[in-house]
Amino acid sequence: MLTGSGHQQGDYAALIHVADVVGTHGLRGDLKVRCHSGDPDVLLALAEIALETPGHGLVVAQVIRQTPHKGVVLLRLKGYEAIALAEPLVGSKVKIPESALPELDEDEYYWDELVGLQVIDRHYGDLGRLVRMFTTAAHDTYVVEGGYGEVLIPAVKEFIVEIDLKQNSIEVDLPAGLVPEPE
Repeated sequence: MLTGSGHQQGDYAALIHVADVVGTHGLRGDLKVRCHSGDPDVLLALAEIALETPGHGLVVAQVIRQTPHKGVVLLRLKGYEAIALAEPLVGSKVKIPESALPELDEDEYYWDELVGLQVIDRHYGDLGRLVRMFTTAAHDTYVVEGGYGEVLIPAVKEFIVEIDLKQNSIEVDLPAGLVPEPE
């Protein structure tokens, strides 16, 4: 666990990865946080967050300032109000209790719900497992690893046929050229 006023409290039994710390801003320890959904509202309403830090475990800290800024949210955390204290948090996963998440529409999912699902294409068959996701300016992208190597799938309605959490699968219909030859 990192030093500072990070502490473990609250309802942190079921945490959902909603954002990533992508950098720092200024000298007062503000963290640049990129929200997966592109909608920062979930981060703007929190009194505390959990950070899964690289090599340091889980840190829970009180949020003392939240500001939208150029496509990210700037967060200042109690106990980390200096650049030297905040820099070790870069690369952390921002997690919040499942109970703090807003309800999603029927066709929306949190990234943590999708990672690990089997991805099956209508023409190519089993592509592998969804191992991670990232956001581009245009859309989210699924990274699938399996028998075809790494396959990048734009998460757009044209390609995603069905997401079935009960069957742990995502059915896709990809155009020629997106799937490389099998390894």
